[in-house]
Amino acid sequence: MKNKIMVSVSCITYNHEHYIAAALDSFIMQKTSFDFEILIHDDASTDKTAEIIREYEKRYPDLIKPIYQEENLYSQDVDVDDLNTERAKGKYIALCEGDDYWTDPLKLQKQVDYMETHSDCTLCVHAAYIVNVMGRKIKPVRPNVGNKIFTIEEVIEGGGGLFATNTMMYPRYLDTNKPDFYKKAPVTDYPLAIYLALKGKVYYIDEYMANYRKGVSGSWTSTEQSSLEKIIKHVNNTEIMLEHLNQHTDYQFDEAINKKKNINQFKIMIAQERFEALKEDRFKAIFKKLAKKEKTKILIKQYFPRTVRAYKSLQKKYKLK
Repeated sequence: MKNKIMVSVSCITYNHEHYIAAALDSFIMQKTSFDFEILIHDDASTDKTAEIIREYEKRYPDLIKPIYQEENLYSQDVDVDDLNTERAKGKYIALCEGDDYWTDPLKLQKQVDYMETHSDCTLCVHAAYIVNVMGRKIKPVRPNVGNKIFTIEEVIEGGGGLFATNTMMYPRYLDTNKPDFYKKAPVTDYPLAIYLALKGKVYYIDEYMANYRKGVSGSWTSTEQSSLEKIIKHVNNTEIMLEHLNQHTDYQFDEAINKKKNINQFKIMIAQERFEALKEDRFKAIFKKLAKKEKTKILIKQYFPRTVRAYKSLQKKYKLK
């Protein structure tokens, strides 16, 4: 017999008409021994996203609980994530935006089973695949081979790419009164993971149970690659957030924060093709820790710049056709 609502699925969506059905289907297919609710916040989509949600709402009125905004709030700097989760009734909150989706019908059950038997766990995540707009796999997001408890330092140094956002589950009571460093962040998944790590243990399940879509128009993963200026702005804003984090924790994690800042600066210098940075000791260590594939990409950019530019030019040419 099912109990009162255990999990509130929080789904933020905007102009996801080609993807929202896949997200909703992946929520509905969950097989659980408990009740859950699907909270959807449509931020005044201008396409057919709201229309599709309404169709699902009619079919699953007790499960799907939408908000349809008449004007876009994200563009007004409103935290739509908090706006959606503040109405949650579940003991836990599970995140998944409207262009992403889950792939394992037992995802929620597996995460709840762990968190219910480990009350000190404040964030439960798992492996995922990054996929393109068509759903084809690009690369895995697998921060460890085997289940693992991540330290606060590892979460800080890992950055926003350590865990896929749509793998995150955490206790609802931690969703209120978030610290100042969270509010200073340009993207909230990274500081949310840090905040939750500060409150307890972060447990990673080494199973692929979700797909995280990359390259969707209007999403961070598409805008982050659109211009170097945006990347630099994002890094600068992240560093402001990290400084607030440092103050919040009385500089207890100063070493990890400085390492993360160096990693961010390393990425900017590579993007700017300032390869002389590789000669600096602080960047040598970062390069050494990179996967072989990433090292190869950097070296190709460094020693074969014309070939890289020609390849990018061809990519743009065929995208325009």
